[in-house]
Amino acid sequence: MATVRTDQKQRALMRAVPESFSKALANYFGSGPTDIALARKQHAAYAQALLDSGLEVTILPADENHPDCIFVEDQAIVIDGHVLLPLPGHPSRVAEQPPIADFLSRQLNGFQVCGMFGDARMDGGDLLRLGNIFFVARSKRTNDAGIETLRSLLSHLGHELRIIDIPTEKALHLTSISSTPTDQVILTAEGFLSADDFGELPEGCRIIFLPEEEVYGCNTIGLGNGKVLVAKGYPTVLETIQELGLEPIVLDMSQIREADGSITCCTLFF
Repeated sequence: MATVRTDQKQRALMRAVPESFSKALANYFGSGPTDIALARKQHAAYAQALLDSGLEVTILPADENHPDCIFVEDQAIVIDGHVLLPLPGHPSRVAEQPPIADFLSRQLNGFQVCGMFGDARMDGGDLLRLGNIFFVARSKRTNDAGIETLRSLLSHLGHELRIIDIPTEKALHLTSISSTPTDQVILTAEGFLSADDFGELPEGCRIIFLPEEEVYGCNTIGLGNGKVLVAKGYPTVLETIQELGLEPIVLDMSQIREADGSITCCTLFF
């Protein structure tokens, strides 16, 4: 998850693919999954890649009543001893959260759990972390009230928050179009955001813009050990990761993409 620094990733939470996955919400990258068996095979390969990289992985059971339940990134935000449970921006996804909240409450003994109330809405996929700077998107799923709840938490922790307005006609989440393969690099695609949207970065940090047609590939997961999960089929992204001196682990995400899901969507690091 974007809210855990790449050098702090040790445990990952995932959720199994339901048979109802074919009914997942899809408006941007795909029109809905068509092959559940293949989706499960791709999801299993993803989990194995995390295991092979030395992470502890827990996979919660699927929920047939919630086709999007595999996208656990949206359901919790874990930051420095705190867990923020946002109210997801799409009504159909709100009831996905309780099993995740229950699991985290058992695993993260001593963490402070914070809720989101009233009109506040946020998807975890709208949050991107670069070292100790947090970027949050104002999107179709995340509103000003949700951002203010997050700001209150980050202020308490002494972190900086920057707001980015993403082009909602072209992008669902901030992490749909950008990621941080390391704590010094932001990958994003041309035609969505500018350098000014991110603001001045700390010394040694930079933004790398990649071709607009490879926007899906700009969503990566840096594992903090020199390895980076990368979606199959995006040659410029792959070349860039290699030029950064990182080792790409290439995953077929075709059926996940059909549900508008990217690599980061499927994992919650804690």
